[in-house]
Amino acid sequence: MANKVYIMENLGCAHCAGKIEAEVRKLPQVQEAVMVFETKQLRVKTEQPEGLEQTIETIAQSYEPDVTVHDRDGGKSGGHHHHDHEHEHEHHHHHDHDADCCCGHDHEHEHHHHHDHDADCCCGHDHEHEHHHHHDHDADCCCGHDHEHEHHHHHDHDADCCCGHDHEHEHHHHHEEQEPPLQRSATTGGTTKIYRLENLDCANCGAKIESRINAMDGVSDAVLTFATMQLRVTAPDHNGLAEKMMQTARAVEPDIAIISPEEAKKAPKKEESNKKAIAQLILGAVCMALGLALSHFGAPMPAYLAAYLIGYVILGREVVWTAVRNLTSGHVFDENFLMSVATIGAFLVGDFAEAVGVMLFFQIGELFEHIAVEKSRSQIMDAVDMRPETVQWEHDGKIETIPAEEAEVEDILVVRPGDRIPLDGVVVEGESFLDTSAVTGEPVPVRVQKGDELVSGCVNTSGLLRMQVTKPLSESMVTRILDAVENAAASKPKIDRFITKFARVYTPIVVAIAVLTAVIPSLVTGNWMHWIYTALTFLVISCPCALVLSVPLAYFAGIGTASKSNILFKGGISLEALADVKAVALDKTGTITKGTFTVTALEPAEGLNEQELLQLAAACETSSTHPIGVSIVTEAGERGLDVPQPHDIKEVAGHGICAVVDGAQLLCGGKKLMDSYHVELPQLSAVGGATVVYLARDGKFAGRICISDTIKEDAVAALAKMKQQGVVSAMLTGDAQESAAAIAAEAGVQDIHAQLLPQDKVSCLQNIREKYGPVMFVGDGINDAPVLAGADVGAAMGTGADAAIEAADVVFMTGELSAIPKAIALAKKTARIAKQNIVFALVIKIAVMILGLLGIASMWLAVFADTGVAILCVLNSIRTLYSKQ
Repeated sequence: MANKVYIMENLGCAHCAGKIEAEVRKLPQVQEAVMVFETKQLRVKTEQPEGLEQTIETIAQSYEPDVTVHDRDGGKSGGHHHHDHEHEHEHHHHHDHDADCCCGHDHEHEHHHHHDHDADCCCGHDHEHEHHHHHDHDADCCCGHDHEHEHHHHHDHDADCCCGHDHEHEHHHHHEEQEPPLQRSATTGGTTKIYRLENLDCANCGAKIESRINAMDGVSDAVLTFATMQLRVTAPDHNGLAEKMMQTARAVEPDIAIISPEEAKKAPKKEESNKKAIAQLILGAVCMALGLALSHFGAPMPAYLAAYLIGYVILGREVVWTAVRNLTSGHVFDENFLMSVATIGAFLVGDFAEAVGVMLFFQIGELFEHIAVEKSRSQIMDAVDMRPETVQWEHDGKIETIPAEEAEVEDILVVRPGDRIPLDGVVVEGESFLDTSAVTGEPVPVRVQKGDELVSGCVNTSGLLRMQVTKPLSESMVTRILDAVENAAASKPKIDRFITKFARVYTPIVVAIAVLTAVIPSLVTGNWMHWIYTALTFLVISCPCALVLSVPLAYFAGIGTASKSNILFKGGISLEALADVKAVALDKTGTITKGTFTVTALEPAEGLNEQELLQLAAACETSSTHPIGVSIVTEAGERGLDVPQPHDIKEVAGHGICAVVDGAQLLCGGKKLMDSYHVELPQLSAVGGATVVYLARDGKFAGRICISDTIKEDAVAALAKMKQQGVVSAMLTGDAQESAAAIAAEAGVQDIHAQLLPQDKVSCLQNIREKYGPVMFVGDGINDAPVLAGADVGAAMGTGADAAIEAADVVFMTGELSAIPKAIALAKKTARIAKQNIVFALVIKIAVMILGLLGIASMWLAVFADTGVAILCVLNSIRTLYSKQ
């Protein structure tokens, strides 16, 4: 048997990679195939490697014509899978199938997420989108190819896929590179860049700008995230694109600046200054007070009118001028137009003080809203941004302070006590203790010494360390955590997209009502002044900023709060979906249990002793990377046993191992393996919660080994908390029913699904969904990719391994079960806040409209219904940041 690794050059589409993998697996000479899209490697176990390279290339080119395939080892075959264990994960499922191989399924990439595909794949390839549940595809795929969309679930993806990743629901992060952020996209060779926005104060305008940029020629996809002031654009050519986009955007927001990644890197961040705005407010207020005093003491009208006009010009000139410019470009119904018409109208009907006062109140509201948004944005980003500005670089015996992004792989850095580990690396000198709580949530300091790996973001608490950089800043953990939060903000929840669409309809309707209010009652009553004033009040109310701003900010605050608790959400859509989850399906090994197996009993059959039983079992498991197989080999090593060399090793998928040792045919695995080879088992006593591995030699029972795992310390409390939240817990395992029931009873799991083969987990998940409702699956994020993709929310336990971050919707960095109820509670609270904001904003606006019709509400109250409500919604949105977790 040969293990081959083929490199797939020019492979740009993750979905196509999955299809290629599935086709290769069907080849008669192939026993197993694993595609690792991130490294463009296809790992194949085959009995006949001759000619396979050309066959794979032919298959690959049927999906992506430019793909070329070559053997990484230059034609060398042989070797066992444990040499490539990092990606291979060849688990013998005779033990515990919780750590299922992520490639042991029929990878047709059948999706079961609740997502909303408003936009589309731009990858340029034919996709069979077999999404189980109902997707919503509002936009056409821009890839230029035919897609077969077979959808059977409720998905809603507003942000268009431009890289093929979304089709797998592996949610690959688009990292913001420091130099400059570029991402490959299969859209006609396009790339994705992240542009910085400046002087954008209106969330509703941001939504309009995003729509206009998406409609531009040469832009494949654009996602504007108001919460992070970023514009992610996929385009074949970015040369001069920033200037073109800025011209388009300025038709909506005249002062906006769009800065390219290259310029953003050079330019220091602009310090926000509100001094000019405050000075204008004071001058305007003084003029208004002067006008009120002159009119009160009987001065002639020209005198106090002049004071009011000067005040109005100071306060409203930019608003009116912007409204005029927007009208010439066909851009109406924005807040500038509405406020200009309302206040100028007030002047015309003789309400001079009210016209200036409303503009003053509006500008005060805008300033407070701006400050509130900036403050909340900075609080969220400060909480998650652990990237260092500088590092201590050692070269030629000297230490020099350099920008962190200039540090390169293999550079030597000095980390002093109290410093944060700046980049991912390895210790080359010194020893110390690290506070890893910022990354893993683990409160106990971890000792490190020469040769140990260092994860950026941890704090060096004691000794001086010299480290060698293994990843640049753009790929280190501190950047990945920040990217996770920023990418999450760019993935808009369904309620956010609904409000954006609602605002487009709502504002014109209110304007139409205002016109009808001004004309129809006036024709009947003849009281034009009263009804025009009422109509102007309507105009002020109709600005949808409070609605459009508060919802995404609520989710952004939720995502930021989660990250402070070491919970990384992949998107607002994941946070939104988690709030509706009714059941949590848990992988057993490494999730409910610690995943540290130990041999607890050796029961040899007659004719063997314990030592011989362990030697034979260890010989079969020599190449295993499964925790149970490793525990058998480890036990043999600890006892100093000489493990014989196995021959003709063959895996019986999902059951165990066949091997020849010292001329004897051995079977090592679960009861199903013994049954399939007709090995007669004697009457054996029950083993409680232990996992049992049976051994047979030359067709006869040779003994059994009992292996135990222990549940995590916080498992009982976490599962009890989930039950209080009304969420059902279910356990999925390949263990025997008896041992699974023992673990479930100890931990408090409500629903047990045992003796599952790898391919059974996806269908089992579907059954849980049908029984309880939307389901979250929690696994290790590396070996459970098909099940993670099959869940409404896929969550990975772990300490932030690269593969875990890539694979799931949510990553629990701590690996603790207590993070699950915490995340559910936060998701429910965030959804509740978003709904509160919508209801509050609409109720206040409708109430003021009714009061206006009754002649009770003034324009002052209308301004409160606009800017005042927006401020209150912003403050409500960020209260998750201050809640006790």
